[in-house]
Amino acid sequence: MPETLQRTDRAARLARARAIVGAGKICPAERITDLLEAVIVSGDRVALEGDNQKQADFLAASLAKLDPVRVHDLHMVQSVLALPDHLAVFERGIASRLDFAFAGPQSRRLAELVAAKSLRIGAIHTYLELYARMLVDLTPQVALIVADKADRDGNLYTGPNTEDTPTIAEAAAFRGGIVVAQVNEIVDRLPRVDIPGDWVDLVVQSPRPYAIDPLFTRDPARIRNENVLMAMMAIAAVYEPYQVARLNHGIGYATAAIELILPTFAARRGLKGKIARNFVLNPHPTLIPAIEAGFVDNVYCFGSELGMERYVASRPHVFPVGADGNLRSNRALAQVAGQYACDLFVGATLQIDAQGNSSTATKDRITGFGGAPNMGADARGRRHPSPAWLRAGEEAGERLRGRKLVVQMVQTRQPNGAPSFVEHLDAFDLASSAGFALPPVMVHGDDVSHVITERGVCNLLRCRSPQEREAALRAIAGDTDFGKRQDADAIDGLRRRGIVMLPSDLGIDVATATRDWLAAKTIDDLVSASGGLYVPPARFLS
Repeated sequence: MPETLQRTDRAARLARARAIVGAGKICPAERITDLLEAVIVSGDRVALEGDNQKQADFLAASLAKLDPVRVHDLHMVQSVLALPDHLAVFERGIASRLDFAFAGPQSRRLAELVAAKSLRIGAIHTYLELYARMLVDLTPQVALIVADKADRDGNLYTGPNTEDTPTIAEAAAFRGGIVVAQVNEIVDRLPRVDIPGDWVDLVVQSPRPYAIDPLFTRDPARIRNENVLMAMMAIAAVYEPYQVARLNHGIGYATAAIELILPTFAARRGLKGKIARNFVLNPHPTLIPAIEAGFVDNVYCFGSELGMERYVASRPHVFPVGADGNLRSNRALAQVAGQYACDLFVGATLQIDAQGNSSTATKDRITGFGGAPNMGADARGRRHPSPAWLRAGEEAGERLRGRKLVVQMVQTRQPNGAPSFVEHLDAFDLASSAGFALPPVMVHGDDVSHVITERGVCNLLRCRSPQEREAALRAIAGDTDFGKRQDADAIDGLRRRGIVMLPSDLGIDVATATRDWLAAKTIDDLVSASGGLYVPPARFLS
């Protein structure tokens, strides 16, 4: 839409809104459906805030209740599909096109709707990619965002969960779009201003606080010996030799185990002050013992984590805490930090093929990627050196630059028994059935430096041919059909060259790789380690 027309269109939309809310910015909750039908036009591109923790759930539910005769063919642009209402808009004919980054709990339902031709996917993005396109060619006409508090001028306070809000609001506000904010409370004075009121057109106080999920909490009681073994191998094969100080890793029991053996296994190896000092990470409860042991210098956060608010506020030397005493998070900036300021990313996946390509998009689940492709990509624009970056580049045979360490930690079989290693990614079949121009590969094999399973570690940086990469991956793939096609003589040669490392090659006795290494074995242990500041969500209390 040409700028002049868009500005005129904005004025008309706001005029229709004024007929509902009057002279101010505050919309009564009971009139929100009327308001959305006044400001949203069929065919609009609508950005709905729904990241992988906090949700604009009242706005999402209200959007799904619109009359599809009056509002239809919307193009939804959102980071995460987490709620049933996120897909209800497609089932009811209100929306028809989707650009997103991660589907999580809605991944199976999304796959069904795609198969039924009920929605059309533009692309599965990384977070940064989606944010960038919101500023370029996926600019929303309407942005539906969420915050903790607002004043009557529309200034917003996001508290510890700023996350996606600034990016979405700015993309719409500076291109003539309409910004509607759902808040928990309307107050006279905010603790701090996170989003200025002149970016925000309309505010609604929802009947209940917005939904937020403790996505990054892992109960130490559920960490198994195999997770501990993989964590020990990660430290011995990657963290220690490369002296990794700056890192990001994903969520899961394997990475939670790494966090919990830093004060024990890593300390026993004399690694305190040498590794895992600077994290780009949500405030994981399982990181508490490492922080208290003095392993961690600082943590920059994508978002917060339920129950960690008091602990974070009490550690401003570790976390970015504002004058109001609360965390300031920012998902877009954390993604940038994860890509350019970290030497290591540790991720996980559902499938890995013979060249190390991985994907979480399978035949019956379109999970999406989230930030993994940003974190798990070798940032070729990077120019600053570090010991880890330089050593990885040297091992890869690079002469003019270093390499980022990208590690996939995955057990040889998924919890449902499906093999993690396959000859052919489901993503290739999905591309054909869904009409994608390219298969939705999450992390490309040529970006992966190491793969770790419960069987061992393979260092793909040292491989010099596709055949070597394939042999190294088969060597650690266990009793899967993929792993059974390995050559024992070839594996011996790969071990001699340090391409394949079994636990014994790393000085690890499998019999001693047990939960005894965990610095906290229960949620209660984490509470104790925090000095009582961590308050676990109810679902984690026995």
